[in-house]
Amino acid sequence: MKSCSFRSAVLLVVSLLLSQLAAQDQSGRRNYGVDFNNQYHSPFSFGIEYQSVSPLTRKYDEEYRFTDLALHSSYSFKNHPVLQPFACLGLQLVGPVKLVNDENDERFSHNLYYGTVGFAYATKLNKQLEMGGDLYAGIGQAVYSGIQQVDGDSRGAWELLAGAGVHAAFNMSFNLSLSIHPTLRYRQSFSPLDRYNGFSFGLGFSASYRVGQDPDAPQAELRSIKFGEFNLPPLFASMQSYYTKNPIAVVEIVNIEKHPIQDVNIRFQQAGFMDAPTTADSIAEIGPGESVSVDIYAAFNQEVFSTEGITPLVGELLVDYLSRGNAGNQVLTVSYDLYDKESLTWDDDRKMAAYITPSDSALRNYASFVRQSSKDVENPGLNSSLQTGLQIYYGLTEIGCIYQKDPTSPFDAAQENPLVIDAVSLPRSTLKRGTGDCDDLTALYCSLLESVGIETAFITTPGHIYAAFNTGEQARNYQMIHPDKSRTLTIDGEIWIPVEITMIGTTGFADAWKVGADEFNKYEDSPEKRGLFRTREAQEIYRPVGLKETDLGLQYGDKAVIGRIVSAETNSLVGDIIDSYDKESRRKDSKSSYNQLGTICARFGLYNRAEQAFNYALALDRNYLPSKMNLANVFFLKGQYQNALRLYHNVEQDYLSRNRTSSASYERVLLNLARTYYELENFDKSSVYARQLKESNPDMLRDYSYLDDNGRSALTEENS
Repeated sequence: MKSCSFRSAVLLVVSLLLSQLAAQDQSGRRNYGVDFNNQYHSPFSFGIEYQSVSPLTRKYDEEYRFTDLALHSSYSFKNHPVLQPFACLGLQLVGPVKLVNDENDERFSHNLYYGTVGFAYATKLNKQLEMGGDLYAGIGQAVYSGIQQVDGDSRGAWELLAGAGVHAAFNMSFNLSLSIHPTLRYRQSFSPLDRYNGFSFGLGFSASYRVGQDPDAPQAELRSIKFGEFNLPPLFASMQSYYTKNPIAVVEIVNIEKHPIQDVNIRFQQAGFMDAPTTADSIAEIGPGESVSVDIYAAFNQEVFSTEGITPLVGELLVDYLSRGNAGNQVLTVSYDLYDKESLTWDDDRKMAAYITPSDSALRNYASFVRQSSKDVENPGLNSSLQTGLQIYYGLTEIGCIYQKDPTSPFDAAQENPLVIDAVSLPRSTLKRGTGDCDDLTALYCSLLESVGIETAFITTPGHIYAAFNTGEQARNYQMIHPDKSRTLTIDGEIWIPVEITMIGTTGFADAWKVGADEFNKYEDSPEKRGLFRTREAQEIYRPVGLKETDLGLQYGDKAVIGRIVSAETNSLVGDIIDSYDKESRRKDSKSSYNQLGTICARFGLYNRAEQAFNYALALDRNYLPSKMNLANVFFLKGQYQNALRLYHNVEQDYLSRNRTSSASYERVLLNLARTYYELENFDKSSVYARQLKESNPDMLRDYSYLDDNGRSALTEENS
């Protein structure tokens, strides 16, 4: 019965050990990088061991049973927990299995009382499984009750004991451990009673109690610190980059010990949406009873952009520290909601920048198509950014893009209450759908302009948001954008154009421009009610939402229709600019004003009207050199080279008569004469003026290398 019970106990421990080797950790704790020996260190342990011993060599014929019972205790070094000195007190009972020779069997039955000390090496493979080995030595007193001494006392013998063993332990809990302990021991008697000298093998089963508290136990969580109230507000995928540099919450951490704690590291972890925990702070020391407030940050990965609607999450606040040299860590869980990439609150209008996505290839492709559709009707004299702005406007008009107020979360309601969750469509979604609220259309229009390199801004007024873009034109030249200065905004010395983008599909670009300017100017006396936020500056705080490449399957519209509408609008804008200069010249009726009118007309390619204006100026003063020179330039541009040559020579004679041949204006006359003679194929004359210019200003001739001594040959080579 005893043998059967022992085998059952051994089999139980073996099965537990094997199950630990095969099983996965089902606790949900992430054990990567954990030092289990330090994490689950216990300074003291004590226990009891039962061992069955079998001699490997015998000097007798009788069969004896060796049963060993021992009490043991061990100590584990804090800095080296795998090294464990131990001590043991035991009793070995030796008696015959069955009586063969009654006298001899009883005579050599005895009890061995012994004590040993030794050193063990024990390492934890995980929290439950431990393996190791040990060496030990000691002395014992064997008492033979069947052998009487002269004085009638039992015969005793001192013995030397030594041995080695291995063990495999299953930790049923932090405090209770069961183990198997095979050993090889040596026994040497110091008396003639040496029949049991030699080696023996023992197989033991032990149970041990370890002193200390399980660091995973709930009561151990608040060992050295406690947390103040920690709540997370709703978080938004669109603010992903913002949360890496701006706190999502603040938590108070209190040291509840009567001694300082050191190396306090605070991190926030969200499983599935972070590549690694986000470090909030590292604090060298927190004094006894001291509390600190810590800002919590969140570095979400790209997975947050894959969520839709509202996703309930449970995050973890991880704190590790040293308390009197002991490593401690505590976890505080917090529940919160993560909203998808199209949701936000308007507590900061600059958040709009997160929805302006110029890197979206779908938007870049569409903007490129619109510009290609309009390239043949562009006016080289009109500001290029202005032309692109109206091209994009009419491109969106052509595909039927219109304003539609959001019935569930209108911008005006969301702007008034920062707690209201608003929905802003990504530009690619608005482009595909063709409708959007004011915030949706503003994000789309700004994104398309930014995708072609034009700087944008968004303007907020009570209950509304709309777009603006930078022309790059200096403020002093506002008339080259629009004759009415109030139709433009001046920011850092440059002219910007506001566009009421919600009017798209219902009216033209010029009207949307005017309404946008009027809306901005309406708050001139109360500027605190309006705001203008430059996209690129706002995106330093709120970076654009991350997007995956995709084909939207868009119908881009009819190129011819886009080109026709853009051409009409461009001509109208040019006409407004010229009309303003025309009115000004008629009002002043001066040669300089007519000369300016002619210059503007020539810039826009209206050469006949420019010629007329220069002639008006020359009618007031036939020797007025600026208009005479400009008129010659117009003749050159129109291909009337003889008329141009006549006027260039006239201007040349004027400079010669006044001895002003060292001026830059005279050098320009020489260049134009060389070019005109070249066009008339009088290469000798062209070379004369080219050489003359080369002597005074070779840099001016650099862009006209064909005007050299071999003009004819150069022309021939170009035509060959």
